[in-house]
Amino acid sequence: MILHDVQRVRHALRATEPFVLTGRVTRASGIIVHATLPGVSLGTACQIAVGKDKHVTGEVVGFDGKTVLIMPVGGVAGIREGAAVRPVSGGAEVCPSFGLLGRVVDANLFPIDGLGPISEEPGHAMALRRDAPSAMQRRRIEHPMETGIRVIDTLLTLGEGQRVAIMAGAGVGKSVLLGMLARAPEPDVVVVGLIGERGREVREFVERDLGEEGRAKACVVTATSDAPPLTRVRASLAATCVAEYFRAQGLKVLLLMDSLTRFAMAHREVGLAAGEPPTSKGYPASVFSALPRLVERAGYGDDPTGSITAVYTVLAEGDDLADPVADAARATLDGHWVLSRRLAGAGHFPAIDVLQSVSRVMTDITGPDQLEVAREARAMLAAYDEVKDLVEVGAYVSGSKPRTDRAIGLRDPLNSFLRQSPGEHTTRDEAIDRLREVLR
Repeated sequence: MILHDVQRVRHALRATEPFVLTGRVTRASGIIVHATLPGVSLGTACQIAVGKDKHVTGEVVGFDGKTVLIMPVGGVAGIREGAAVRPVSGGAEVCPSFGLLGRVVDANLFPIDGLGPISEEPGHAMALRRDAPSAMQRRRIEHPMETGIRVIDTLLTLGEGQRVAIMAGAGVGKSVLLGMLARAPEPDVVVVGLIGERGREVREFVERDLGEEGRAKACVVTATSDAPPLTRVRASLAATCVAEYFRAQGLKVLLLMDSLTRFAMAHREVGLAAGEPPTSKGYPASVFSALPRLVERAGYGDDPTGSITAVYTVLAEGDDLADPVADAARATLDGHWVLSRRLAGAGHFPAIDVLQSVSRVMTDITGPDQLEVAREARAMLAAYDEVKDLVEVGAYVSGSKPRTDRAIGLRDPLNSFLRQSPGEHTTRDEAIDRLREVLR
C-alpha cells in the first residue's frame, strides 16, 4: 500500500508543471537591464517581454544587491520599465550535428548562409560553458599535423592536439594564413570562429580564403563586429562546442578562431558593464580567467582517437606584442607564430618571423634529422639578422666571418623557400628535403 502511494506521488510530480518565477524590469542602463528576479544564478538565460508573444533573450551577468543584472543577447531595443522577465532553461546551450558541415551559422548555430535549414536533426544539447578535460586524462602530443605550409611544417611543426597563436597587427595576412590552414589535408573537420569581424570580410573569407575545397568539411560560426558583446562571447563558446562535438565522434578537428583578442574585448565590455573594476588596459580580471578556460578546452579529450588542434589569432594593437592579451596567450598556449609587417611589406607571404616564433612541442613530434635541419636554418637566419644593417649599408667586409658569409649567401634561397602562394601545397617530407637541399 505504501509503495503504491509512493509511486502515485512520483507520477503526480512528473506530471506537474514547475512553477516559474517571473520578475520585472526596473531599469535599463547602456547594455545592461536591471530586474527583480530572486533565486537565479549567474549565467541563467532569461526572456524579457517586449510585446505580445515577443521577447528578448538575455543572460544574468551580475548582481547589485537584490537587483539582477541582465545583458540581452540581441540588444536592448523595445525593453521597457516593468516588462516581465522570466528565467528559461536551455538558453546557454547549443545542439551541434554533422549537418553543420559546409554551413555558415550564428552564435546559436542557426544558418545565415541562405542555404535553408540544417539538413540533419540536431544532436544532444551541449552547455556553452563546459569544463576542460582534466590534466591527467589528456594524451601527450606525439604526432605532427601536416599543414602543407613549408615554413610551419619544417621550422615550426604543428602537432595534433596543439594550441598555437598567430600574433600580428592588422593587415599582415592573418586571414590568408588561416585560409591556407583550413585547406590542410589531415583534419577531418575544420571549425572556423569569426569573432568580431567586419561583415564584408566574413563572405570574403568563406568564398576566397576557404574556397569550395575547404568549405566542404568546414563549419563557420560568426558574430560580426556590430553584434552585442554577449553574442560575440557566445559565438566563441559555440565554435568551441562544435569542435568538441566532432572530437567526441573520434575525428581530427582543426579549430581556427579569429580572433582571441576580440573575444577578450567582448568579455571586457560585458565585465565593465556589469560593474567589474578595470585593470591592465581596461581589461577586468575576469578576462584573464576566461581566456584559459576557453583555450584549455581544445587539445585531446576523453575520446582515445579524437583531437582538437586549435589556432587562435591575436591582434597586437599597434604591432605591440606586449599587449596583455598577447602576453596571456603566450603564457597559456603551446606556441605562437609572429607575423612581421616588414616581411608583409616586402611581399613575403606567409609573413611569419621565424626567429620570433616557437612551437613548444616540436622536439617531441619530429625526428633528429628534421630537428638538425631546422636548427641550422634558424642559425643561418639569426646570423644574417645580426649583420643585416651592415650589409644593407655596404659596411660588411666579406670574409670577416665564414659563418656570416654563408648566411648572407643563403639569404635569398632561404627566403624563396619560406615564401609560398596561398594555393600552393607542399608535403611535409618534400618540404624537409627541399630545405636540406637549400642548406647544402
